[in-house]
Amino acid sequence: MKLHLAGLNHKTAPVELREQVAFDGDTLATCLHQLKHVEGLEEGLILSTCNRVEILVSAADHTDARQSIETFLATSSHVPGGKLSSHLYHFEGKDAIRHLFRVAASLDSMIVGEPQILGQIKAAFGAAKSAGTAGHDLEFVLTRAFSVAKRVRTETEIGSSAVSISFAAVELAREIFGSLKDKKVLLIGAGKMSELAARHLRRSGIGEVLVTNRTRERAEQMAELFSGKVVAYDKMLEALPMVDIAIASSGAPHYILTEENMRPVMAARRQRPMFLIDIAVPRNIAPGVNSMEAVFLYDIDDLGRVVEKNLKGRQSEAAQAEVIITEEVENILHRMEARKVTPIIVKLQDQMESWRKGELERVRGKLGELTPQQNEAVEALLRSVTNKMLHGPLSELRATAGKPEGEMTAEMIRRIFRLGDS
Repeated sequence: MKLHLAGLNHKTAPVELREQVAFDGDTLATCLHQLKHVEGLEEGLILSTCNRVEILVSAADHTDARQSIETFLATSSHVPGGKLSSHLYHFEGKDAIRHLFRVAASLDSMIVGEPQILGQIKAAFGAAKSAGTAGHDLEFVLTRAFSVAKRVRTETEIGSSAVSISFAAVELAREIFGSLKDKKVLLIGAGKMSELAARHLRRSGIGEVLVTNRTRERAEQMAELFSGKVVAYDKMLEALPMVDIAIASSGAPHYILTEENMRPVMAARRQRPMFLIDIAVPRNIAPGVNSMEAVFLYDIDDLGRVVEKNLKGRQSEAAQAEVIITEEVENILHRMEARKVTPIIVKLQDQMESWRKGELERVRGKLGELTPQQNEAVEALLRSVTNKMLHGPLSELRATAGKPEGEMTAEMIRRIFRLGDS
């Protein structure tokens, strides 16, 4: 087996090129079949996401897998090979495995530690298996990649902190309130940032979502997304005492929440905590509101500092994850080398069993009729001798697998025991 991985990602190619090379889910099965029928490529997998397109193959030893994949990508994407090749990276053998493990563990992602990539690799593997293009070789490597990714998640904190503005807001809300199950959130403005924050809140179990917006139609669309309710824009201040979290991202050119209009709101809440998130530019909430009792106000710069701190923390965890990757790469390489000697081990065991049976029949002919106990004793004796003879050669084969002297050991055993080619 010769593993080869080629691809491009957010670090090596602009989005315009990644869009051209990306594989459509509807035609993926067809493309996988075409990949497998490229001469010399025995198994293949295609991973296609918004940030990367990668092809992993198991190829025959004589194959120029690099050129085969480049030609396949150029043909399938209709991008000239010359334009494509300068953006591609190639990894073979040990380097291909290391890259795959790093991608699965989200060490090569745009946001280190993001969880989506592992699911995308599993989906790509599932598609390859369904198309019949992933066999024993790729399954052996991919299943190990999944285990490595799980180990990284378990043994490090690489995915535990928020590294997006919207998610950081939700994490802060959790710190303030603990459980969000019975809490209400009001989205002031129905922009993309509000939508992202609301999605994170929904996943965190927020109790109810209210939406207000100058344009009621947009508010209704947003409310429908989250099974929420619309609050008329001119009734916003009346609704605020009922909510625990308010996310402001309207396009208003001035402050819409000030100390003056927040005093009656907090009085109506009887000073129960309120979390205000201002992700608008220009800001929607006056900074002085943060000085009010039981009010927690964070603007986009505050959240940005939280994200920056968390990203630094993830980089520290990534260093620990790299140690795990290195260890796991060495483990799988040893297992792969051990697999290479399996055929000769099987042949040797078969040869010894054949000799054992032949000697048993020859001895029986000389000894005449044996009692069941005698027959069992003779068989046990020959089996014991055979196992003792096998122990040394098998131990040497396994111990030297993957080492420089491994092939010499294997060849010597083939010749001594007359095994022929394995």
